[in-house]
Amino acid sequence: MKTNLQKEQLVEIVAALKEQQVIAYPTEAVFGVGCDPDSELAVTRLLELKHRPVDKGLILIAANFEQLVPYIDSSALSQKQRDDVFSCWPGPVTFVFPALPSTPRWLTGRFESLAVRVTDHPLVRDLCEAFGKPLVSTSANLSGLPPCRTADEVSLQFGDSFPVLRGDTGGRQNPSEIRDALTGQLFRQG
Repeated sequence: MKTNLQKEQLVEIVAALKEQQVIAYPTEAVFGVGCDPDSELAVTRLLELKHRPVDKGLILIAANFEQLVPYIDSSALSQKQRDDVFSCWPGPVTFVFPALPSTPRWLTGRFESLAVRVTDHPLVRDLCEAFGKPLVSTSANLSGLPPCRTADEVSLQFGDSFPVLRGDTGGRQNPSEIRDALTGQLFRQG
């Protein structure tokens, strides 16, 4: 059951997302920074904040698979491949799917694919449900600094006025594992 403080925070963070702001939130291992994946302005702000080139592509994090359907071509997967993906979700495993032709380049970068995850972190699920779609997700840290593991660390790196959904991370030590949904190839160990 959500407390009133959590509900108020969700309302504030969703309002910031709708204003095309970049926000921070706890994930399974570290805090992430994210924004509205459909806003080129918001994604550009996130990339500038992180000093990240657009060609690297980004990860989307979602409350459920249905939120990812507008961005990925799941029909390219066999039933076994789908079963393999769904056996890991919700959870801390990111899968690279073929992207739909309509998926913006500011998300896919130089790739024809998109990395996506259905999270099991309750606050992120609540946030994605309240926002009604997935979020861009990359680690909350400025270039050259370690990823933030607490809301206070986010404030130290990004400033006290940076919008943060306060809460605990999921306690994992490593960022999410990344695998290819078609081949199962491991891109990053979790």
